[in-house]
Amino acid sequence: MKKNMDPKTADLKKAGLKVTVPRLKILEILENGGEEDHFSAEEVYHILREHGEDVGLATVYRVLTQFEQAGIVRRLNFDNNTSRFELDRGDNHDHIICMKTGLVKEFADPVIEQRIREIAEEKGFDLVGHNLVIYGTYKQEQDNDTEE
Repeated sequence: MKKNMDPKTADLKKAGLKVTVPRLKILEILENGGEEDHFSAEEVYHILREHGEDVGLATVYRVLTQFEQAGIVRRLNFDNNTSRFELDRGDNHDHIICMKTGLVKEFADPVIEQRIREIAEEKGFDLVGHNLVIYGTYKQEQDNDTEE
């Protein structure tokens, strides 16, 4: 009788990747992060180390790149030249980033999506995808500054 395969194991096998401890642990970190978590390779590495995992930073970079190539994660490149990674859940969303703290929040807005489609059409393009990133200062952070 065949046992049910762990979903993480199934995801890796479906992507054509061998199931290894580092891959499973990195996938677990990404899955446990909420929609506001966009990890750098260094952050994933530090989380692994905090949990006693003996995985090198080069391995983390390699696994994240393999996950990106397999469509498991998306690599996000914001203005600070640090790649951040999020699970590719197949949805379309955009990002707003606090310039002070680096906080990244996701959002989806049907009005913006419609306008982007209209602009592409007006300019004679067949829209394949887009990447919208808004930069600002998180209001809660501003409020904390004024209290000090």
